[in-house]
Amino acid sequence: MSFVNLNKIRVSYDGKQNILEDLNISMEKGELVSLLGPSGCGKTTTLRVIAGLISPNDGSFKLDDQELVKVPVHKRNFGMVFQSYALFPHLTIAENVAFGLKLRKEKKETINEKVAAMLEICGLGHLGDRYPKQLSGGQRQRVALARALVIEPKLLLLDEPLSNLDAKLRVQMRIEIKRIQQQLGITTVFVTHDQEECFSISDKVAVMNNGVIEQYDTPETIYRSPKTKFVAHFIGFENFFAVDWVAEGRYQAKGSVFETSYKQQPADKIVATIRPEDIEIASEAEVNCVDGQVEVRTFLGKSYQYEVVTSLGKFLVNGTDKQIYEAGDTIVLHFPKEKIVLLEDK
Repeated sequence: MSFVNLNKIRVSYDGKQNILEDLNISMEKGELVSLLGPSGCGKTTTLRVIAGLISPNDGSFKLDDQELVKVPVHKRNFGMVFQSYALFPHLTIAENVAFGLKLRKEKKETINEKVAAMLEICGLGHLGDRYPKQLSGGQRQRVALARALVIEPKLLLLDEPLSNLDAKLRVQMRIEIKRIQQQLGITTVFVTHDQEECFSISDKVAVMNNGVIEQYDTPETIYRSPKTKFVAHFIGFENFFAVDWVAEGRYQAKGSVFETSYKQQPADKIVATIRPEDIEIASEAEVNCVDGQVEVRTFLGKSYQYEVVTSLGKFLVNGTDKQIYEAGDTIVLHFPKEKIVLLEDK
C-alpha cells in the first residue's frame, strides 16, 4: 500500500458538472509529486481535497492507510504553503515560524529550539528578528516554507508557491524546495502550471486536464513519451501531423513515408509529433524528409526558430546560427526516427 492514496475521487460544485472525475493517484513516502496542468484543470481542487478544505462527493483519501475524507483540516497535521505567503506582518520571522507550535501549546524551550533549527535549514538563521516587510520575495517564501515544516507535518502541500517570484528567484527557490524536501524526507504535493519548474524538482508528475489525470509518471518518461496529444502539446511538442500505418515501424503521411522506432501499430487513428528542436534542417532529401518553405523567422537568442510550410502542414523548427535562412527560402526538414512520437488521435 502506498503512503498516499486517492481513489475514485469525484468533486462537483453544482451537482451537474464534475470538477474532478474518477481521480486516482498514489504516492510513496518521501516523494515529491507535482500536479501539472492549465488553469481550471482541477489541480488546485485536488490539493484542497487532500488538505481537507473540500469534501469530495465520492471516493476515498488515505494517508498511511488511514481514511481522512471526514477528518477536519486541523486534525490532519499537514503543512501548507500558498502563493501569497500569508505571513503575519506584525510578527517577526521567528514568531511567524513559531505560530503553529504555539497553537499546539508546546513548551517555550521546545518552540525556540525547533524554530532556530528550521530557520537554519531554510537559510534564514540570521533573519529571525526581522519583519516580513524587511525581506525579499524569496526570503518571505522561505519563511512560509519554514512555518509549514516546523510542525513536522505528515504531508507538505505547496499551491503554486513560486508564481509571485521573478524568473531568477523561481529557479533559486525550486532548488531550495527540492533540497529541503530531500533533507527532511517529507512527502510533498506541488501544484504548478509551469512545466520546467515541475519537471526540475518532481519525482512523479500528474498531468491533469478537465478533472482527469491524463498521464502519471516520472518527468523523464512524460517528457520523452507523452501518452496523449494534450500531454504532448502541454509539455512542448508543437508539431502534429496525421499518419497511417504501412508496415512495422513505417508510417505514411500524404505520400511521405516515415520510419519510426515503433514496432507495433498503436491505434487505428494515429498522430505523429516531434519537438521543434528535434527537427533537423538537411542539406538534401533523405529518409524521413519533407520539403518546405520558410514563412517566418524568429530570433531566440541562442538559435533561430522558423515557421516552415510543407505538404504536411506548418512546422516550427529550431535552427542554429551557423546557417541562417530567410523568409521564402526552400529547405529540407529531416525527422530523426527516434525523435518521432506516435499518439492515439482521440
